[in-house]
Amino acid sequence: MNILLLGCNGQVGWALQRALTPLGIVTALSHDTPGPVQCPDLRADFAHPQDVAALVRAVQPDVIVNAAAYTAVDKAETDEDRARLVNASTPALLAQEVARSGALFVHYSTDYVFDGSGEAPRDEQSSTAPLNVYGQTKLEAEQAIQASGCRHLIFRTSWVYGTRGQNFAKTMLRLAAERDQLQVIHDQVGAPTGADLLADVTAHAIRATSRDKALSGLYHLVASGHTTWHDYACLVIEWARAHGWPVRVATDAIRAVPTSAYQTPARRPLNSRLETAKICDAFELVLPPWQQGVERMLAELHGNPVK
Repeated sequence: MNILLLGCNGQVGWALQRALTPLGIVTALSHDTPGPVQCPDLRADFAHPQDVAALVRAVQPDVIVNAAAYTAVDKAETDEDRARLVNASTPALLAQEVARSGALFVHYSTDYVFDGSGEAPRDEQSSTAPLNVYGQTKLEAEQAIQASGCRHLIFRTSWVYGTRGQNFAKTMLRLAAERDQLQVIHDQVGAPTGADLLADVTAHAIRATSRDKALSGLYHLVASGHTTWHDYACLVIEWARAHGWPVRVATDAIRAVPTSAYQTPARRPLNSRLETAKICDAFELVLPPWQQGVERMLAELHGNPVK
């Protein structure tokens, strides 16, 4: 199997480099890595869609896995053109290339395609209504991929973290070592989901879909269970305290506050719960509880400086 991985240096892309290797030959590229031998001058720069399309034609992959995205949610509110170019226009062009070649297109989306109302988990048939530019551009990509007629796997996920790069847990660890008191949002609910889980399920789904084309489609993929940012922060900080990390903030000084306490350019959904029955049934999966993945990440970070 010839696999082209785009956005290889992000949190999910980095984990995919490991998970996809047993499936075949992986060409892993990002906007700042040299192109492969057949097109060394091309980059996987989603700000230049025609170059990315030419890259696909040169590599002729059996599978394209797109982990590239514009993820600066607040900045997207004033940088809408670039966010749409990276998140929607270039994936749409990629889908057209895939439809012509007969390959499989794997793409990642987000719970931000929903408005976050209510308390029930959203399934794949739930009505979409993004609250911000980021969510709108990700929804446009979904729609373009589906309309292209290409074989595809679209995975909607939420609250992604990894040991590589910045994430919420690392921020909480740093602040807990610096401050006597923290304020963390308590009225947004979701499932922290590890990049390693996304990568492993992706590899499993690619193999299954290569054998059964009927598995192509849109799926929700998150760890099981749900929590708030406040409870997530408490778990991280108390784990760190129990394992001897420097923690200055007291347990009772981690205050729960509403979303309204932090004014941001982009609105966030309050309810990010996603129903995962479809993916579990289709691929015979058991998704682990969110705590398991977070604690594993913390164990991997243990002994390393939090930056």
